[in-house]
Amino acid sequence: MNRRPATGRKLLDLAVRVAASLAALAGILALLWILGVVVQRGFGALDLAFFTELPSPPGSTEGGLASAILGTLMLTGAATLVGVPIGMLAGVYLAELGRKSRFGAAVRFSVNVLMGLPSILVGLFVWTLLVVPFGGFSGHAGAVALALIMLPVVARTTEDMLALVPNALREGALALGTPRWQVTLIVFRAARGGLITGVLLAVARVSGETAPLLFTALNSPFWPASFSEPVSNLTVTIFQYAMSPYEDWQAKAWGASLLIMAGVLATTVVARTLAREKKR
Repeated sequence: MNRRPATGRKLLDLAVRVAASLAALAGILALLWILGVVVQRGFGALDLAFFTELPSPPGSTEGGLASAILGTLMLTGAATLVGVPIGMLAGVYLAELGRKSRFGAAVRFSVNVLMGLPSILVGLFVWTLLVVPFGGFSGHAGAVALALIMLPVVARTTEDMLALVPNALREGALALGTPRWQVTLIVFRAARGGLITGVLLAVARVSGETAPLLFTALNSPFWPASFSEPVSNLTVTIFQYAMSPYEDWQAKAWGASLLIMAGVLATTVVARTLAREKKR
């Protein structure tokens, strides 16, 4: 039996390695380029007034984005309170109760579809459901839209993290006569690092969303006093300021972009650190 020469296979392997390395390098360079531009243009806009004062009127060089920062934290916090518990319960059902059932398969399919659904469609859905019937934009609608985006991410991550817990732990707890709900709590404790990572990734996922908030919470130049009215937020403010002809507003848009980017990077780093500790 004649052996095929190894030269062709080695050349093909080398070509694939080089192409993959170049693609990875292109992605890293693009990320560094974006980070450099945002830091260069946005760092100069960050001062004490940026974090403490309300937005200035058009043409003014004073003011800040304190209301938008507070509104973003409020919307993200409310979405987390709604989306995380529901997503975790869905993940528990998929991993512990409905792993092989038809309903579980339908839920898993729905979660996968929701993960790939464009966020603007989520905003349009919530606009039809909550904005039009109640006659106005509101923070409630914005929080629901962000929660719908968070829900499938948390559900999928919860299912994956619970599935990594060895079945021997469940079997040992059940053999000792432990009720099923307590077994689930034990499994939760074993996978808490991965679950926290999933929550942080979901928060990072929604912190930069603009399209859903344009249809739901919209924006406001005032302090967010109630969720029953439009709530100021950073992403829609960036959209409005970047499209304006005023240089001061454009500079503040770069500063807000840097703030969001720093928050997302910090959240991602914390999530990756927790995931690494979980593997160890």
